[in-house]
Amino acid sequence: MSLEGLVDAAGERLVEHAPFGARTTYRVGGTVRALLTLSGAKDLEQLGPLLEGLAIFVLGNGSNLLVAEGEHDVLGLHLEGEFAELSWRDEGGHVIVRAGAGLDLPVAARRLAAEGIVGFEWAVGVPGTFGGAAVMNAGGHGSDMAASVDEVSTWRAGEQRIWSADELAFAYRASALADHVVTSVTLRLTRGDAGAAKREIGEIVRWRRDHQPGGANGGSVFTNPAGDHAGRLIEAAGCKGLRIASAMVSEKHANFILVDANGRANDVFDLLCEVRRRVEQDSGVRLEIEHRLLGFEGRP
Repeated sequence: MSLEGLVDAAGERLVEHAPFGARTTYRVGGTVRALLTLSGAKDLEQLGPLLEGLAIFVLGNGSNLLVAEGEHDVLGLHLEGEFAELSWRDEGGHVIVRAGAGLDLPVAARRLAAEGIVGFEWAVGVPGTFGGAAVMNAGGHGSDMAASVDEVSTWRAGEQRIWSADELAFAYRASALADHVVTSVTLRLTRGDAGAAKREIGEIVRWRRDHQPGGANGGSVFTNPAGDHAGRLIEAAGCKGLRIASAMVSEKHANFILVDANGRANDVFDLLCEVRRRVEQDSGVRLEIEHRLLGFEGRP
């Protein structure tokens, strides 16, 4: 990966040999060759041409991401500043909401609810940013991004593009946005009862506290098979509490893996592979990994 021109042009916005796994919610894993932080459209206009040809891996909040030990020959990209702003306008019977790709979903859900803008309360339970949520059609509590996304703006290889909802090809935990850097997401929501919206958010937060583990984890490890739940299959296969070295399947919710402080990302990967093997042996279902993986290429 050639970085010379980018290093000179980016200055303090770029850190070489930067921690990456430590910035995920697992808090373990390796480094990347360089990490670039962009704070707005001007940064992208200036530095975008220098990114062409580089292997790019976008880092939001680091949830749903597992980074192998060692250094990875990729350019990490983090969006903040203007890319984490939230705005809205009333248009007919709807509210058009524009969210930067680096904005946290729970932050947006709370702010919108407080303004009496409803339909996005479910997102308080998704600890990611809008960019990753759009790419994977994140969801929970009976809804997902596809339910309210109007359009998505992206950058790729020097080209900026606006995708309509139809072009996004949203499916369960999938979209047409793979290999694109999301810069903003536009939602189409409505006005409603702010009090009711805030109460729903409170109920979602309480449900998560009661049913999902805290600690260092990356969220749901596997997608739910059609008509079933990954957690149920994992529990049925006797994997609750299963441990490999520093990683353990949560006793509270079997579709979560916890990792010890100063543990290893490779232990998490070895454990999820073992869980998947045991579930397939027990039920015949081969679970699909929901996490994004960096550095585990070529491994089963």
